[in-house]
Amino acid sequence: MTKVKKFEHIVTSHGEPGPGDGGRTGSWRVLRPVIDLDRCIPAKRNKMACFTCWLFCPDGVITRTIPPQINLEYCKGCGICAAECPAKAILMIEESHFITEEE
Repeated sequence: MTKVKKFEHIVTSHGEPGPGDGGRTGSWRVLRPVIDLDRCIPAKRNKMACFTCWLFCPDGVITRTIPPQINLEYCKGCGICAAECPAKAILMIEESHFITEEE
């Protein structure tokens, strides 16, 4: 009978995503995520519910607050948050729309 050794510590490589990991990428974003707070589940219910956008954001730029907010300075505009939102509360809008508004 062979004995199996138990390891007390398993060494792994693990990192947490966070704003700034890829640099300030908001300047080259083509699509901007905009949250419709009338459809957003946590904002509507005023409860810590859902936050699927926060969970799936690969850059960690969405806050887990009520209402959720997106740090556009670091958001790449990948659209994963909009695709995963069960309430379809996040719309991806072309950046050119915001440039003409600001002028």
